[in-house]
Amino acid sequence: MFDFGYILMIGTVLGKLFVAAILGGIIGWERHKRGRPAGLRTHLLVCIGVTLMMLVSEHIFLKYQGYGHNSVLRIDPARIAAQVVTGIGFLGAGTIMRSRTSIRGLTTAASLWVVAGIGLAVGSGFILPAIFTTVIAMAILTLNSLVEKKMKRNKYRTIKMLITGQGHLLDEITQILEKNSVKLKNYKFKRNIQKNEIEYDLDVQYNDEKTLLFSTNDITKTFKDIKSFSLE
Repeated sequence: MFDFGYILMIGTVLGKLFVAAILGGIIGWERHKRGRPAGLRTHLLVCIGVTLMMLVSEHIFLKYQGYGHNSVLRIDPARIAAQVVTGIGFLGAGTIMRSRTSIRGLTTAASLWVVAGIGLAVGSGFILPAIFTTVIAMAILTLNSLVEKKMKRNKYRTIKMLITGQGHLLDEITQILEKNSVKLKNYKFKRNIQKNEIEYDLDVQYNDEKTLLFSTNDITKTFKDIKSFSLE
């Protein structure tokens, strides 16, 4: 005879894994489409894997729940889930890349963390909140990018230049930057007395790439003894 209870249980498990694959794949597709380091496959595997971990946790709890409080064996169905929440941070950290004044991958790391939460929800049978969370996450990832394009946000770059045969030119440089609506946020310089050179590192804040371009053009035209000039 067929054990319909066992078949029903297997069907429920497979159904949860299928739902996890769909929900994780939706968010992964959005990240993949934008060329992020963690894309479709990563989000799919994370969501399915976390769902399976939650299902295993519940299975272990049901299997050993007959042990009384006086037993040495202690079963906590939330223990694996707690380890997932902290452990997913190591995977997310691998997607974060820093390049001097800019940091990339934070949103992808956050999406992995959300996908892990979705997997836990699906694994524990919390399907509707998992679906609703996926919808909200997709709305944030897609609509927010459209809103950000219309919003002016501060940008930061570092101007590096080497000047010879000149005195300290910070005041003149600051005036040129301010004239083009570029703010000098921080600076450092190093003077080579033997070569009569000054090396500047200028951290600037601006809103539009054109203003930064105008500033750099004015600086290179004003100071004729620039040996090297770069933007980082």
